[in-house]
Amino acid sequence: MFGEHRYEVRTEWLGDRGEGTASYRAYGRELRTSAAGKLHEIAGSADRTFHGDAERWNPEELLLAALSQCHMLSYLHVATKHGVIVRGYRDAARGTMEEDGRGGGAFVEAVLRPVVEVADASMLAVADRIHEEAAEKCFIAASVAFPVRHEPVSRVWMPQAG
Repeated sequence: MFGEHRYEVRTEWLGDRGEGTASYRAYGRELRTSAAGKLHEIAGSADRTFHGDAERWNPEELLLAALSQCHMLSYLHVATKHGVIVRGYRDAARGTMEEDGRGGGAFVEAVLRPVVEVADASMLAVADRIHEEAAEKCFIAASVAFPVRHEPVSRVWMPQAG
């Protein structure tokens, strides 16, 4: 077995409005998540659909963010190995969750849509191809039970005038 890594976070519920969970609408879904050594905590809640605060991160968004970040970091690593000089990277990820009618549900897919800007046109073909290798190296994508698709766009980086 290769290296084992352990991670710890703390999550604290902040939604007691004076009567706890006396009824489904009696409590707030606000929470905060933190970890030792981190500069900032994450202000979270349930999705607005489930009586949460739309201004706070919900678990579904955090899962999608983890997939997007993991692919990006894996991609940058793979790009280095293949001599692709990335000058810009952004992703507009999208996830779909379906309720099961019994009070639960699951994600059925995530679609990552990275736009990668490379230093030179000669790198475009490789830049497109290595998304597959990056996907294989993403620990988070390998840990979920739904497909994570990729719709990448690669283009030549253009320096900003300024």
